[in-house]
Amino acid sequence: MTEGVKVECYSGYKANQRPLAFSLGKKKMKVKEIMDQWYGSDHTYFKVLAEDANIYILRYSEANDQWELVFFNEGDYNGEISPGMGKDVSS
Repeated sequence: MTEGVKVECYSGYKANQRPLAFSLGKKKMKVKEIMDQWYGSDHTYFKVLAEDANIYILRYSEANDQWELVFFNEGDYNGEISPGMGKDVSS
């Protein structure tokens, strides 16, 4: 699964240092936690917990300035969930 994704990033000492939120189509999600980060030969990978309580791996190519969604796992997170995360808070 390699999908294009729009990513909003924190830029500190370099551009696109880490993802803050991302959009898949019309669905926009905030990143609640960066669970892991590692470097490949030409990409940086971020394993993130999104506000929908799902885990995503986002891959960033600095050479192409392009983000991709390379992994998605629904409901795999077993840690503490912030109030309202993954729940309908209107009920």
